[in-house]
Amino acid sequence: MLCLCLLLIRTGGIIPPVARQLHQENIERIVQQALSLSGVCVDELSAVATTVKPGLALSLGVGLDYSLELVQKYKKPFIPIHHMEAHALTVRLTDPVEFPFLVLLLSGGHCILAVAQGVADFLLLGQTLDIAPGDMLDKISRRLFLQKHPNCSGLSGGKAIEKLAQQGNGLHYKFKIPMERHADCNFSFAGLQSQVTRMIEQKERTEGLQEGQLLSCVSDLAAAVQYTVTAHIAKRTHRAILFCRRKCILPQKRATLVVSGGVASNQYIRKALQIVGNATDTNVICPPPRLCTDNGVMIAWNGIERLSAGLGIFHNTEGIRYEPKAPLGIDISDQVKEASIRVTTLDFTSDILKY
Repeated sequence: MLCLCLLLIRTGGIIPPVARQLHQENIERIVQQALSLSGVCVDELSAVATTVKPGLALSLGVGLDYSLELVQKYKKPFIPIHHMEAHALTVRLTDPVEFPFLVLLLSGGHCILAVAQGVADFLLLGQTLDIAPGDMLDKISRRLFLQKHPNCSGLSGGKAIEKLAQQGNGLHYKFKIPMERHADCNFSFAGLQSQVTRMIEQKERTEGLQEGQLLSCVSDLAAAVQYTVTAHIAKRTHRAILFCRRKCILPQKRATLVVSGGVASNQYIRKALQIVGNATDTNVICPPPRLCTDNGVMIAWNGIERLSAGLGIFHNTEGIRYEPKAPLGIDISDQVKEASIRVTTLDFTSDILKY
């Protein structure tokens, strides 16, 4: 994981063949280190749980091949894990969250609103129609050359945006909030990325900058991007809560919203979602930041959840394959669209959102 983080920072993104190589070079050492630190030997394991979907095909293949070798050698049950299900259920490791609950998954590869009705039982309310928020923030960070900013050394793209936004004015530049006329719970970030890129190009021409030079207004741009992303996410989440209440999918009082995934560690976004929670009598819970980003703990916990529930446990692994793309649960996004729920615009510019 450390090698992949360093790769992400240095190259501005994951390169699949290099990621596969790093997985191959490190997987044996990491597994043995985990076993050593836990004081548990392979013979004592109840099962082997591994991510098989969705994700980078080359990396998924390395993990699956290694796991199936362990399963065959030690005669253990195998539990294939859906990456996004693992993100959704991680909160139950640290908080006594009961089903059903609404979950918002924000990461570099995904943006999903779903209802967790039980282990392996999800209703999909909406998802990104193009790119994910983490991917967009990383690309904007690269376009702004934030890796050269003295305050952003060693930070990922999303973290660099969040860092600089603390010194900026999110209302100095106005970007159109995506999908304002669409009364559903889907997301879109590609159009916003195009808006921001055009603004950056315009400002670079105005300031007469050469490629790679930092804009003087970089903090204000970062703050404006963060504000617009947050407003988009918050409004779709607000609609999801109202829809679930109308359809009696969630409790009428004090429902729970779980926010997870790498982008969920952004404190500005968390505070905005807390405003949504306060306005809708919804309890907002986020796993600790270390459990929001991709990690082995969440996969292991998902394995425990499935093992305890007796779900998705294989003693014969023949035919098990990885799936780079895989939906989460039953898609009811059309029902959300048909409900056409209008959402009151909440104020995300008050002092509560200031750092």
